[in-house]
Amino acid sequence: MTQWTFAGGAAAAAPIVGHADNENHFSALSAINADNVGRLGLAWSYDLDTRRGQEATPIVVDGVLYTSTAWSKVLAFDAASGRLRWQFDPKVPGATAIHTCCDVVNRGVAIWHRRVYVGTLDGRLIALDARNGKPIWSVSTVDANRPYTSTGAPLVAGGRVVIGNSGAEYGVRGYVSAYDALTGKLDWRFYTVPGDPAKGFENPQMASAARTWSGQWWLDGGGATVWSAFSYDPKLDLLYFGTGNASPWGRREDSPVALDNLYASCIVALHARTGQYAWHFQTTPGDHWDYDADQNLPLATLMIDGKARDVVMQASKNGYFYVLDRRSGKLLAANNFVPVNWTTGLDARTGRPVINPEAKYYETGKVWVSQPGALGAHSWQPMAYSPATSLVYIPAQEVAQPYLRDPAFKRQPVGMNNDLDMASTSLPDDPAVQQAVMATLKGYLSAWDPRARRERWRAELRGPWNGGVLATAGNLVFQGTASGELQAFNASDGRKLWSYAVQSGVLAAPMTYSIDGTQYLAVMVGWGGVFPLVAGELSFKSGHQVNRSRLLTFRLDGKGQLPAPPAAAAPSVHAAKGPVDAEQATRGARLYTRDCSGCHGDTAVAGGVVPDLRFSAALDNDEFWRTVVDDGALSSEGMIGFKSVLTAEQINDIRAFLTQRAQAAASRL
Repeated sequence: MTQWTFAGGAAAAAPIVGHADNENHFSALSAINADNVGRLGLAWSYDLDTRRGQEATPIVVDGVLYTSTAWSKVLAFDAASGRLRWQFDPKVPGATAIHTCCDVVNRGVAIWHRRVYVGTLDGRLIALDARNGKPIWSVSTVDANRPYTSTGAPLVAGGRVVIGNSGAEYGVRGYVSAYDALTGKLDWRFYTVPGDPAKGFENPQMASAARTWSGQWWLDGGGATVWSAFSYDPKLDLLYFGTGNASPWGRREDSPVALDNLYASCIVALHARTGQYAWHFQTTPGDHWDYDADQNLPLATLMIDGKARDVVMQASKNGYFYVLDRRSGKLLAANNFVPVNWTTGLDARTGRPVINPEAKYYETGKVWVSQPGALGAHSWQPMAYSPATSLVYIPAQEVAQPYLRDPAFKRQPVGMNNDLDMASTSLPDDPAVQQAVMATLKGYLSAWDPRARRERWRAELRGPWNGGVLATAGNLVFQGTASGELQAFNASDGRKLWSYAVQSGVLAAPMTYSIDGTQYLAVMVGWGGVFPLVAGELSFKSGHQVNRSRLLTFRLDGKGQLPAPPAAAAPSVHAAKGPVDAEQATRGARLYTRDCSGCHGDTAVAGGVVPDLRFSAALDNDEFWRTVVDDGALSSEGMIGFKSVLTAEQINDIRAFLTQRAQAAASRL
């Protein structure tokens, strides 16, 4: 079959997100460079129909740009003109959103032999004809009876499409699957958590891992889902990926000592042809803080102690930057790249963290404010490695979080189950306290030297939760921000060289491509993800409170213009008449935090992705409230009905709390 080319100009049999299967997010193109980047202008744009977070990095093959959007839709454009060639909607049921911790996003497609592969939110893997977008085959990669979702981009390695899944906090068992790229037949599957011992173990690794768990972990699924990026070394035929946290976070039953919970919060290498285990390195043994190791894993060759070493690198959610030998998994370096307080350091030989005794909230029963928190020092947004500068560019952040174990925890059939007393650690309804907490939030682009093990330069941003990164041979680093800018920095010294107001927050990593000698820069724009959904008002620190989802493409001397953003409408408060029973509102606050805050924000302040319930017309309309909250009239938009989960009294308690919050908001307008 014809071998295609992909952005960056190099040949590859399987173009994927990140410019190459080494996950470097680096392009060898240099027509746009540090000397002329100030001339960048908009070439073309396309407004999307999915007003949720946009996290995909496009791929360009033979002059066609392919990308996915929220709700797992796929679009194909003429990459030079922006003409839409085709679009595909997998019609994911809206109710699937209740199983997503972090928005209904999709992080991209893979392409191989005129086929486009996309994983859908409801767990399907679909192969599309790259010429017209028509489905060739579709398989379900998950148990539809369990709360699995899928948001990560697949990868094609050795004729197999590899894909993971999400849902650790919802009660699932993580795994990676490989399917024949031509037929969709399952080739192999590797579980990242041991299953029920009574049913036997799939391989020796699962039998060994079971000794690192306690209680009946399999009843909760175990977690350790593989929900983000893959890297692949074709010479070694090794597939690299990170795993998520164990579940629940704070509870580990029937064990007098903390256990490691393999293979949760690990970097894992498998033989891509067979799916057999090669090695692992656990970044956070016995993870109780949601320090997933799912961040992208660039592959590089570095001079270490005078010797060229093939390495895999990760800026982990736990705040440490790891450099591992790519063949063996041996630790070569580990240093914190942000301030951390959950450890007092790492064992120099093994990299095992020495846990701060105060960080063991699951044992002390006391509130622990951890740095970093569950949002991580670096989340899924891709970092980039430039072989031209030998630097790694990290979308770093500092976001502390309070943790307190819930001694009365009981698994709920709907929503997240993380075993934390979220109500007791929610931000107080005090503007002065809120402002003080928000002032501590930081976000920045960090240029990290993996050989010298230190930061070379830093570009401060308005707040956390900024976009992924692209580095180029033009001595440039590109990053979109939560505050609504696309920026270019000098890759050597961090000087800001160019910016463009994109009118919405950016999460996705940009990419670049060349057609007929003209280099283009493309980025998906759209605010969302877990930070604005869960943190609500805290996310305002980062800048944007609206979502205008678009695909934007730039070139030198581009003359395109975005329409002026509409004027912001004043909020209209629909508070129910009459006084609110304080005791009822207090009960409702705890229920809201447990069952609603994951989408509608801490203390019922939305972060600009979904409607702010304080201003909902349903609050003062009994019939509207019942049809939406009880019966699920808006389930197609992701808002299921809760009458099968909550009693009528509990639903009314939540309404009382929201009414109280609406009245408080009205008093400040």
